[in-house]
Amino acid sequence: MAQTVLFWALAVAAVASAVAVVTMRNILRAAVMLAVSFLAVAGLFVLLNADFLAVVQVLIYVGAVSVLLVFAVLLTGDAQAGSASNRLRVPGAMLSVLLLAALGAVALRTDWALLEGVAPGTFALVQEVLTETPQQLADLLLSNWSLPFEVASVLLLAAIVGALVLVRERHP
Repeated sequence: MAQTVLFWALAVAAVASAVAVVTMRNILRAAVMLAVSFLAVAGLFVLLNADFLAVVQVLIYVGAVSVLLVFAVLLTGDAQAGSASNRLRVPGAMLSVLLLAALGAVALRTDWALLEGVAPGTFALVQEVLTETPQQLADLLLSNWSLPFEVASVLLLAAIVGALVLVRERHP
């Protein structure tokens, strides 16, 4: 019973802080809410007995990415002004609602019972990974998942460079 209550509290905290990140006008407060969302997700990992992932979530996302965002916000000149109103706010909200509706339709129409027969090794691999030691988990991550890891790092680098380009255009 206590785990269920804790799960729902962490889930609500994660979703509410993620919505706050998107809706807040003050970018510094949005960065702090992003850190809260990351912490709530780490708590969900702890509830799933994925302690390694929880530690990685706290160290990398809360400890590194959030701090990097806060420093980037504080180093920009107009951080106190907040983000200006945008003419693409309504089309962006409409696109988000359409995407949510499409994802919901796919989730409702999918026959989830058939998925166990499609990839029989996938569920066994997940069960095997959950019982591994951190050394074995690191070996699996670096041998089987090195390409997605590198793609994620390049994506983060591109986002940082894009943010710097946007800031540079406003402040010559």
